[in-house]
Amino acid sequence: MDTRTLDTRPIDETLLTRIVSDAVRAPSSHNTQPWLFRTDGDVIELWADRTRALPVNDPEDRELLISCGCALLNLRLSAEQSGHAAEVALLPDPDAPDLLARVHLVPAAVAFSELALYANIPRRWTHRGQFVDAPVPPPVLRELEAATRREGALLQVLSEPHERDAAELLVEEGDALLWADPRWRRELAMWMHPRRSGDGLGMPGAIVPLARLVVSAVDMGASTGRRNRELAHHSPSLVVLGTRGDAPVDWLHAGQALQRMLLTAVTHGVQASYLNQPLQVATLRPRVRTLTPGAGYPQLLLRLGMTAGPPAVTPRRPVGSVLESAD
Repeated sequence: MDTRTLDTRPIDETLLTRIVSDAVRAPSSHNTQPWLFRTDGDVIELWADRTRALPVNDPEDRELLISCGCALLNLRLSAEQSGHAAEVALLPDPDAPDLLARVHLVPAAVAFSELALYANIPRRWTHRGQFVDAPVPPPVLRELEAATRREGALLQVLSEPHERDAAELLVEEGDALLWADPRWRRELAMWMHPRRSGDGLGMPGAIVPLARLVVSAVDMGASTGRRNRELAHHSPSLVVLGTRGDAPVDWLHAGQALQRMLLTAVTHGVQASYLNQPLQVATLRPRVRTLTPGAGYPQLLLRLGMTAGPPAVTPRRPVGSVLESAD
């Protein structure tokens, strides 16, 4: 593996702030950004911010931990870019379940491949529209599978027509079941924020009150399901990312695997978006597992493809709101 030694930057407030700034560019469910970081010398701790949980959409905080796992992978890459290996201990304190990871920064050589992934952090976004009508080449899909395995997770490509058809129907059914729940609609509406707020499902501030009212009051499951089924149908690739186990530590591995896969995809001009509806409904998730035995416990359903046009910029909260020092 090709490596090079960077000029190791001193571990000071400036470096730690930059590392956390990179970490928070990770994706998160409903853009909740459910993470906090605490620093103490050469140690960075990643904590779950349960105040930003989604108790209806994500009752076990599974997606919350996956989101934090994505941030952890960014943190590792950012640390390495500064000339430090990130020695990670997951869930290091049984008496502090919100402490998800403790990261010790140690000067070390850095792999060229990791530096390339780091450069992709600002180039990754969630693409919510149609993809370009071009396939994701099989060698790229194999590379994404390898990237996922590197973080201890599994990736199954839905390559057969009957697999894709079944997944598309599950997405439509998931939308119908989620939207039929008034509590879920109210929770979704609560995370519709003006773009200037820096989090949530950003939209122009003037329409937020009306959008919240409509979403809370109207079951749009049928139309949303049809639209998302069409998006799935016309996506160049559908993949399921899963894990061998289904505990909090597995969810953290899933998040790191997801982010490594996404950043690897960007190298080839490929972006992703999520069709997690059937994994957010307890009665549908086992059906996804039956459909994708090669993915173990399914954690995420994604569509992949190439995009045209400028990226969609998702707002982020100021680093100062998620970072605190032990001093």
